[in-house]
Order: sequence, then structure tokens, then C-alpha cells
Amino acid sequence: MTHIERALAVAQAQGVARTRDFVTAGVPRVYLKRLVEDGRLSQVGRGLYRPNDVSLPTTSSLAEAARVVPNGVIALLSALRFHGLTTQAPHAVWLLIGTRAWTPVNPPMRLKIVRASGPSLTEGVETHDIDGVTVPITSPAKTVVDCFKYRRRVGLDVALEALRDFMKDSARRRQRDALWRYAEIDRVQTVIRPYLEALS
Repeated sequence: MTHIERALAVAQAQGVARTRDFVTAGVPRVYLKRLVEDGRLSQVGRGLYRPNDVSLPTTSSLAEAARVVPNGVIALLSALRFHGLTTQAPHAVWLLIGTRAWTPVNPPMRLKIVRASGPSLTEGVETHDIDGVTVPITSPAKTVVDCFKYRRRVGLDVALEALRDFMKDSARRRQRDALWRYAEIDRVQTVIRPYLEALS
């Protein structure tokens, strides 16, 4: 394969590829600039590229954020939007990361970083394939509970809307035990109990 063919293959395989993905595949950086100038690649952020013949869904920013912050988990408003549990349209990608985890200095998109640790960070995380990128996202139940834990950041009204939408869905309604388990992990049982009882 030529360098150009190899670069396009990497971009197609990754969906959103980092510069180091191309370098690892043996593609000199100069070819990335050429492919952007030729219109075959788009630079969607610093060191982030995608093929132009791929139609990106509205969730593409989640894939880009997962590339930029590989130790982060899509959460809160961004996870609510992904799971269809809010009418809010977040203007940034919300991420849970470890208390001492590194964060990018000049990310290519607006990020809202929330620090967490232990089970609050690791429990209730699903993985979804978005644009060929494996993206960790909090589950619907964990996302709702997290909104109560971080209600001062997202607003209690957002948390209540998410809980109402969660409980409207019969399949999700049967996951009440999961809500309680995550409420214990996040230590918000007393906060969420009256609202959950009112909707039961």
C-alpha cells in the first residue's frame, strides 16, 4: 500500500483517528496535510482526523471526546442526550474522569470535566461503537443517579426530568433496583428516594 492508501485505511478503520494512529501505521505526518488539502480527510481537532466520505451522526463529538480524553467516561448531560433522557442540548461534552487524571490543555471541542473516583467512576459504564470508536458512556440508570449527585452542576430540574423520562419507559422502569444500587454508590439515596417514590 502507498502512504496515502494506508492513511485512508487507518481513517476508515478508526472513524476518528489520531496523528499517532497514522504514525504507528507508518504514515509520515506530511501525508495528513496533503490529504486534508485534497479534501479526502478533515481535521476535526488538533491531531484528530476523519475521512470525508463518512457521514457523521450527531454523536460524533462523543467519539472525538473519547479520542481526546481516553481515560474519560461520557456522562451527565451528554449521556442523557445519548440515551434520549432529556430535551437539553448540551453545548459541551460532559466527562467523568479520575480525581488525578490528566486533561487536555486545549481540546478541540468544549469539555465539561467532572472528577470522580472508585465505583462512582467505574460502575455502570457501557461501551458503544460510534464512528468506529469504542466510547465509554454511563448507563441510563447510572446517568440519572449521577445527575442527582451532581445536581449543583447540572441543575435539579435536569435530574428530575431525566428520572421522569426513565420511569416512563416500561423496560427501564424494571431497572429500579439498578437505580437504588447506583444511588448507594453515589450516596444520594436520601435525595432521590422521595422523587422515586412519587413516580412509582
